[in-house]
Amino acid sequence: MVFVINDIKDYIYCGIFFMNKYKDIDNDIDVDIFVIGGGINGCGIARDAVGRGLSVELAEMNDLASATSSASTKLFHGGLRYLEYWKVRLVREALIEREILLKAMPHISWPMRFVLPYHKNMRFDVDTPTSKVLNILMPWLKGRRPSWLIRLGLFLYDNLGGRDFLKGTKAIDLPNSRVGEPLKNKFLKAFEYSDCWIEDSRLVILNARDAEIRGAKINVRTKVISAEQSNGIWHLTLQSLKDNTTRIVKARLIVNAGGPWVEDIIQNTVRLNSSEGVRLVRGSHLITKKLYDHDKCYFFQGEDGRIIFTIPYETDFTLIGTTDVEHSDLSIKPECTTEEKNYLMNFASEYLELKVTNDDIIKTYSGVRPLYNDNASSASAATRDYVLSIDQTLGAPILNVFGGKITTYRKLSENALDKISKILPSVGLSWTAGIPLPGGDFDIQDLESLINKLLKKYNFLSHKWAIRLIKAYGTDAFDLLGNAKTDKDLGLNFGATLTEREVLWLITKEYAQTADDIIWRRSKLGLRLSDKEIHILSEWINNNLTK
Repeated sequence: MVFVINDIKDYIYCGIFFMNKYKDIDNDIDVDIFVIGGGINGCGIARDAVGRGLSVELAEMNDLASATSSASTKLFHGGLRYLEYWKVRLVREALIEREILLKAMPHISWPMRFVLPYHKNMRFDVDTPTSKVLNILMPWLKGRRPSWLIRLGLFLYDNLGGRDFLKGTKAIDLPNSRVGEPLKNKFLKAFEYSDCWIEDSRLVILNARDAEIRGAKINVRTKVISAEQSNGIWHLTLQSLKDNTTRIVKARLIVNAGGPWVEDIIQNTVRLNSSEGVRLVRGSHLITKKLYDHDKCYFFQGEDGRIIFTIPYETDFTLIGTTDVEHSDLSIKPECTTEEKNYLMNFASEYLELKVTNDDIIKTYSGVRPLYNDNASSASAATRDYVLSIDQTLGAPILNVFGGKITTYRKLSENALDKISKILPSVGLSWTAGIPLPGGDFDIQDLESLINKLLKKYNFLSHKWAIRLIKAYGTDAFDLLGNAKTDKDLGLNFGATLTEREVLWLITKEYAQTADDIIWRRSKLGLRLSDKEIHILSEWINNNLTK
């Protein structure tokens, strides 16, 4: 169409035409980006994208962090053992991210010290490049890790990413150290180094909450049942699992952050022909009664080349994990098998003076890690790096997210938006480094003073109660408690300091809909509540959510 402009009326007509034209284009799009999957990668990408000026909607078919992202070992770590696979870039990126994330979320993440006991019979995984080189150069080692090599690895670990808050490595004389007391007396030497703890499921929730605060739409228990493209636009059909209603959302680009279901989304939801995929690996953990009294973690190396951690957990418990077992069928719920349970108990018992038994186990949990399928010879050897792949063969673009570590979720999100910016030129600049998540707007060294400030304002709180609230909500704990003068102002107490006021906060601001959402993913109070208390909580939610 050609316009001939002769007078002011023609200018007005042209202006109205193009305004209506662009209006029609805009009205044909609901959002720039639609994210499928409410795990850490999906919520991280949604937060980053909306902060760069894009319109974003996210759908999770279950609860947020209901799968892999709530079943981790709860660590921000560089991945010390990945140095044996010469994954220097991956380790360096993760080490840098530790402190970036620590600064942004000092309420749900904090430094931890790890003790690596040394024994001459410690061995490599036989598939590592390091073991293969040493088998050639030093065949007399027969696959064993020499002490000097571990110290070299820890030197690299201390220096690859730099450190502002975290302490460096030191050697420990175990017979003369408190951390040596729980260990068998054959262990005489250890190395102590730094990594970080993270409340994994709360990390997901707070990323989603921040995304929503900035303008994103977050849908839980909402399944994307189909995605069709027309004229370069995605038409996604969403089904609410609560009432089975459906609606259509039109988006310029899909982010497939389905985690273990990323391949299923590619093949059955989007119906894309792709050769890329994931290797599903089950990681199982044991929660036991408290196995030792100090606050440090152990990094145990097995004679089979594998490693596990034992970690102080929720004050009164110990966390042991993880396994690496192939899990090919997603229709089978991941659960800790008897074999995995025995493996973890026996592994820990090779180091601990007191044998770990079934009587010590409080709970187990398992999750499926969707590792990028690099055709590695074993689950342990499979890469923990991520792959971001944009496909436009159907006309409309889709970004598929494969793999990734919880430690590098922010960097993964940043790199995802960099790729998206080549398709959607309106994408703003990166911004998430150092920007706090909700409740994290305080300095890490001020944690204790924040706890004391909460106790001073709400003098009816116990010290343990105040610690729990600050380590869950940070500065938002003050908003949660509001104008309460006594514990009675917080409403019904369900047990373990969980009150009606807190439950309402979790429902209205953190997407919780069931008792399990609250006691296992927004908190770990399920370890302290009785079956009767959980039933009362569940009944209260059912009665109040339907009003």
